[in-house]
Amino acid sequence: MKIAFLASLDVLPHATVRRSDAFEFDLQFACFSKACSEAGSEMQAVQWNDPAVNWAQYDAAFIGTCWDYQDQSELFLDKLDEIAAAGVRVFNPAELVRWNLRKTYLRELAERGVGTIETLWLDFPSADRLSQAFDELNTDELVIKRQIGAGASGQLRYNRADQLVDYAHRAMVQPFVPSIVEEGEYSFIMINGVFSHALLKRAKTGDYRIQSSYGGYEEKVLPSKSDLEAAHQVVESFLEPPLYARVDMVRGHHGRLLLMELELIEPYLYPEQSDQLGALFFAGLIQKMSR
Repeated sequence: MKIAFLASLDVLPHATVRRSDAFEFDLQFACFSKACSEAGSEMQAVQWNDPAVNWAQYDAAFIGTCWDYQDQSELFLDKLDEIAAAGVRVFNPAELVRWNLRKTYLRELAERGVGTIETLWLDFPSADRLSQAFDELNTDELVIKRQIGAGASGQLRYNRADQLVDYAHRAMVQPFVPSIVEEGEYSFIMINGVFSHALLKRAKTGDYRIQSSYGGYEEKVLPSKSDLEAAHQVVESFLEPPLYARVDMVRGHHGRLLLMELELIEPYLYPEQSDQLGALFFAGLIQKMSR
């Protein structure tokens, strides 16, 4: 079996200028390609928007590190459709990617009983409209995110004393959750519904963003039974589990974990924190391919 690992140009080794977090591509591709090779298959890193690629040569395509899709989302979706039309199985499938692309999916998961952070969904909110959100959410601090975004791009944090400005994107507005700084954000890595490993991600001193590109760092943790059950509840809300999922959660004021984001498109899966991720991934891929 021949598998394409889809990636953005700026993480690939031959790129003229690589992103500061391109090392995460190196680690993830090494993990999965090694597992494929050991099972007698081949994985190749491929620039997802390279027009010269002959997609028909592949049996499957894994959305690995396409970390530039958010500003060209329609082109990205069209490319996934093109790959699938060539007879290639895409993971996660394009229809699931479409659903996960806009963060309004959190509303649907809340309706399924998943615990989420209270959110206002506002299209291109003005500064005046944002100022009303403090009282609506009963908070003194707001976090504003793009409905289509990744890696904290376009994310803002305001308190009541700040000078607000109009927001140029469709937005999700939430109260700032203090535990993101006090405790950190948990990431649960699930492969075909099976728990692989969990991380606790923390921001550098003076920041609240936990991504490595902002100085964030992580450590492997053994989650409590109740925390793991909360993560499983998210994945089990689907009729069929996705091949891969990263369930990002923070602790609410009541002590229970709340879903921050469910990453089903191109999440970093922290392979350096697990000895079993590659084998789990390939076994899950074989199961999906057989259906």
